[in-house]
Amino acid sequence: MITHRGRLAALVAAVVVFAGAVASAPVGQASPNAEGLDAQFVATHSAAQQYPNIFIEWDVPITMSDGTVLKANVYHPAGADGQPIAAPTPTIVNMTPYTKLVSNVADSTLSVPGLSELLNPVLANLDFSPFGFSSLSDMLRIVPGGAARTFAVDRNLIRSGYTQVVVDVRGTGFSQGTWQVFGEREQLDGPEVVDWAAKQGWSNGKIGMSGVSYSGINQVQTAQRHPEALKAIFPIVPGSDLIRDVAAPGGNLGIGFIPMWLLAVNGAKLLPDMVSILTGTFDSVWLADRIRDPFTFFNVLIAALSTPTVDQIPPELAPILDDDSPLRTSWIGKPDQVRVPTFVYGGWHDLFTHTTPQIYNAVDVPAEQKKLVMDDIYHITLSSGMGQPGGPAPLDALQRAWFDKWLKGIDNGIDRYDPVALWQQGSEQWTSDVSFPRPGMEYRRMYLDGASSGTAPGARFDGSLVTEPGAAQRVSIEPGLTTLCSRDAARGMAGLLPLPDVCLKDARIAESAGLTFTSAPVTGPTRISGSIAAHLNTVLDATDGYWTVTVNDVAPDGRSTVWTQGQVMASLRAVDESKSTRSPNGDYTEPFPFLTLDSRQPVVPGEPTTVDISIRGTDGVLLPGHRLRVDVFPSNFPSVVPLRPLLNESGLKTQHLELDPARPSWVNIPLGADPGW
Repeated sequence: MITHRGRLAALVAAVVVFAGAVASAPVGQASPNAEGLDAQFVATHSAAQQYPNIFIEWDVPITMSDGTVLKANVYHPAGADGQPIAAPTPTIVNMTPYTKLVSNVADSTLSVPGLSELLNPVLANLDFSPFGFSSLSDMLRIVPGGAARTFAVDRNLIRSGYTQVVVDVRGTGFSQGTWQVFGEREQLDGPEVVDWAAKQGWSNGKIGMSGVSYSGINQVQTAQRHPEALKAIFPIVPGSDLIRDVAAPGGNLGIGFIPMWLLAVNGAKLLPDMVSILTGTFDSVWLADRIRDPFTFFNVLIAALSTPTVDQIPPELAPILDDDSPLRTSWIGKPDQVRVPTFVYGGWHDLFTHTTPQIYNAVDVPAEQKKLVMDDIYHITLSSGMGQPGGPAPLDALQRAWFDKWLKGIDNGIDRYDPVALWQQGSEQWTSDVSFPRPGMEYRRMYLDGASSGTAPGARFDGSLVTEPGAAQRVSIEPGLTTLCSRDAARGMAGLLPLPDVCLKDARIAESAGLTFTSAPVTGPTRISGSIAAHLNTVLDATDGYWTVTVNDVAPDGRSTVWTQGQVMASLRAVDESKSTRSPNGDYTEPFPFLTLDSRQPVVPGEPTTVDISIRGTDGVLLPGHRLRVDVFPSNFPSVVPLRPLLNESGLKTQHLELDPARPSWVNIPLGADPGW
């Protein structure tokens, strides 16, 4: 039964139907599951459900231990009379900063009778790639890919016998308090909400958690605190190191995403509860909290962009750069402390690519109780590889199967689902394996060499990637703007800007202002799976500089496709050995930079300086005749920009690579076969 708010949301929904569709996607091939489990999960989730209706309780107050009142919408399964069923059910909690109002609008849109049945096949098959904009196709597939339901409310899940609770995170939506952006007090709310839900009469005490991005991160943060009632989580595009993933990757400000995101959440949290105003029940505490903190974290953003020197960094910016600050500590997850069944979904070009697989690997449960799916997506195109013939089931169907198994005890086979399903770049198809990185990878050092490969005539510099270091040579490059047309520009902006394929699927425009180093063609299919490290011998003309490295697949026709990327500010190059990993020969496989002011090491202009760069884990196969390429850039706008004091020190001056056989530069690559180099 939908009350006056539901009808209002349905009217508003017409405005956002296109925007809602444009916010995600599904597309896949080559089923990784031999048992046909995906088809079974889809059939179960799309069939007629046990209960015909939904009953919604609006703005249910939940009082936290510090007295702050959070507001929740509670969705109950209901009978033919529209009233909630009497039997207690398992309960799914979604804690969101994007407001339950937005969730309700999206839910109302998706619930228009016959709309999903009409839109799903259309959106799944719209193809803009002939026009050079496959990113638009991906954006339109959020509904058939299942991400829309996992972000909002899944009515088929509720009708099958679950209660769903959508809660505004403190300081957002209609909840009281100030928004903490994953601060310690906010993280305590997760277990308290789980405990509250478990004690309600409509709950049978078994709680799961769902949600996307922020709501995926707080699932992991809640699970690591071990609330007794929490039995399973389904985090979608989560991260566990917010500094290195998105706030300051490589020590640089995530300018492509952070300002837009802060504006969206802060803007939405200022929308008042109009119904309470009309009924005389308006929450004055909510208003006082919003007046006290209307624009959370904008002071930090302004300080990062305006502070001229390091010794003038103000107090509001210092906690971001202090390794021991409570705020920064709260942004580092502890997925190794998660003890409940966990299904993780991420993507190779997502904001959180670096730590999503690390969450899966760290979760401390038996193998059958955790799964990983890595799709070919950006943050906003989540589920674009799901639900098509040959690919994994849509996210909503997989989520239903996960909760049916671990909350209801239904033997549906999800525990036998392949441990890891990976969209394999290069082959462009879905594959599965027992782990990520795949077993059997061996790291090999490939050197950056000044000899021309003959494969990058449009690049600023065309060098080679070889097995032995070559002659000494200095190559130089200055910061440029060609990275505006690049895959990492899209990644850094969460895929919100639908760039053309000439930018997303071919790096040659960006490479016109980059240093390229390209291998000989491989003689057989060559798998690459895992993290990658770059070791650069550099020289700067200033006390700071900035390095970005991409790893690319170069086709015989010259097309250069970026698979993954890494970056670091030269003065923040100091590595935490206790958190880094190395291959048997001692080379880094994943150097872990401190990224703190205390560890900062200004560069001596003109002197050689070694910089080790962590490159996000990836999975792909170089097909016969294809080549491996490493691109090196001295900037990465608009994905990131250096913090203003570091930018001032760099002066945007020319930067140099010393290709010196006595102090060589290389990349450490995890290979699954002899490439014939």
